[in-house]
Amino acid sequence: MPRSPPRPGRPHERTPDHRPERGRPQRRGLRQRARHRDQLYRAAAAKTALAGDYDRIVKELVTITEIPAPPFGEQARAAYFQQQFKALGLAEVAIDAEGNVTGIRRGTAPAGGPLVAITAHLDTVFPKGTDVKVRREGNTLNAPGVGDDTVGLTGLLAWIRAMNAAKVETRHDILFVATVGEEGPGDLRGVRFLFTKNAYKDRIAAFVSVDGSDPSRIVNQAVGSKRYNVAFTGPGGHSYGAFGIVNPMVAMADTVRRLYETNVPASPRTSYAASVVSGGTSVNSIPDRIELQVDMRSPDPKALDRLEQRFLQIVDEAVTAENYARSTNVGTIAAEKTRIGDRPAGGTADTHPLVVTSRKVLADHGFETQLQASSTDANIPMSLGIPAITIGSGGGGGRAHSVDEYVNVERNAFINGLSSGLALVVAVANLDWTKK
Repeated sequence: MPRSPPRPGRPHERTPDHRPERGRPQRRGLRQRARHRDQLYRAAAAKTALAGDYDRIVKELVTITEIPAPPFGEQARAAYFQQQFKALGLAEVAIDAEGNVTGIRRGTAPAGGPLVAITAHLDTVFPKGTDVKVRREGNTLNAPGVGDDTVGLTGLLAWIRAMNAAKVETRHDILFVATVGEEGPGDLRGVRFLFTKNAYKDRIAAFVSVDGSDPSRIVNQAVGSKRYNVAFTGPGGHSYGAFGIVNPMVAMADTVRRLYETNVPASPRTSYAASVVSGGTSVNSIPDRIELQVDMRSPDPKALDRLEQRFLQIVDEAVTAENYARSTNVGTIAAEKTRIGDRPAGGTADTHPLVVTSRKVLADHGFETQLQASSTDANIPMSLGIPAITIGSGGGGGRAHSVDEYVNVERNAFINGLSSGLALVVAVANLDWTKK
């Protein structure tokens, strides 16, 4: 009598369409281990590619530094980066309406999903006409802006080349961005546009800003700031003939005095600075206009708001006091208060996978990281609740925002700093950003 065909669904029987479930986790584990080995191999190959590219990287650092990029004058650098992004094979390379240069390196996940933004800023603090010629002294490059943030910009290009050479794959797309307007008067205009009007604004799941030359640096707290220009106006007059009338200089000085009598929290650190004064007609004239610029900062939004309100009150008090103290027969003192900067505060938790992963990667490269608070492009995504950090790159440096700024390009330190940044970028792009 012929045997009956096996009944489907019985776990001990093997048919082409039915295999024991116990084999599937094993095969899945084997595939995961194979992928991990391949990732390690390609990571090592990328580091080797960086080391082999050392001379080119240093040369490119010099080239970019010597392209002037004063505030609101980043166009020449932007054009250079647009050209380089295209040459390196990034997709959808473009300069957006604000001036940011963007390009995508595709990941293995389905198109249109979450992406990781890796950015460095094009602008420097130095005005148009500043001599940006690089001087090399041994292992040191000296020039305005060479570390903030040209070394970060150079790192972006070096990382893309190394990833291409080693055929490194990442789970998520990486959006590389050279931003405008990070420094002072730019007030983060580039990254604001990125998160409010750029085509990728709703896809950015994580954000890493590369800013400065300290590779052990991780900024996960955004120091917010409020900046004001106050124009004190009055009738003005001859220093002798009009003596006794109200003077806007006095109201300005009284504002500064009252501000510096204001108590602010030591923790979280909150600060203020009367930083710029301008105006006047001549040494023998009572001025009719004096302008004062003030900077206020704190990582605590509430503390910053309280300080801002107190400052505005102080201006009014100083104006009232001067109008009471001297003659107003020919006119009174007034104050025009204009906010010229508004950087939001925020933060990414120490325990967030972005921070934890980044610290581990840097530790693996020999860096003892310290979590810091600062004001960078990462302020904007942090304030929106998007995981964000700022890191450094290269071999160290100093004197940022001064004309004798410098970076260290000693081969071992420089390549190790670049390698740690590259490993961090790859690790972050391989995290699971599909889950909020």
